[in-house]
Amino acid sequence: MAGPNRIIQDLRRARVLVAHPRDEDGDILVTHLKRLGCEVRATWPLPPSLPPEIDTLFLHIEDTQVEHAVQISETQQPAIIAVLTYESPTALQAIIDLNAHGVISKPMRPLGILTQFVLARYRHGYEKRLVGKVQKLEETLKGRRLVEKAVSALRAMNGLDEETAYKLLRDQATAKRVPMAQVAEAIVAAHETMRSFGLPLPGSALGKPVGS
Repeated sequence: MAGPNRIIQDLRRARVLVAHPRDEDGDILVTHLKRLGCEVRATWPLPPSLPPEIDTLFLHIEDTQVEHAVQISETQQPAIIAVLTYESPTALQAIIDLNAHGVISKPMRPLGILTQFVLARYRHGYEKRLVGKVQKLEETLKGRRLVEKAVSALRAMNGLDEETAYKLLRDQATAKRVPMAQVAEAIVAAHETMRSFGLPLPGSALGKPVGS
């Protein structure tokens, strides 16, 4: 759990883009963010692309093409705080489409900006960590499936039992100092290629180290 000092330090490291009309509300928002110590840029309308260093976007929902906002946010995936005047169905749908991490209502008041800023960056970071975990799990499952297919290929081609085929695969990975999935992928690819050509697969050839 992040302590108070870490929260403030995180905010001060933020690179913020405020996409809001240059009016009183926009000035209040920009001024308050600068007081927090973070780097702030202001622009209106929303530019064709986000500056590469931006990690947080305060976006005025009204008069914004939501499809464009979604498109330019996909690459960098910043934390998004929606700024809206009315809780209309259109504005609410825009918040959902953008997967906004926080919401600020107008007229703008300094009270609440900090809370939404902190909440949005926390949610954004939490989502990124979850995505990273899911990707690692997917890679692990993919690797296991490759190993299973490679073991099946070795058994079919060499007449090995499952334990022996697995040990052969593991030993190859250890000898080459690479993940088992990498060796398994090579075996599966070779097996499928030879089968597609209708060529025989003598066990003597497969008894050699992979890649030899």
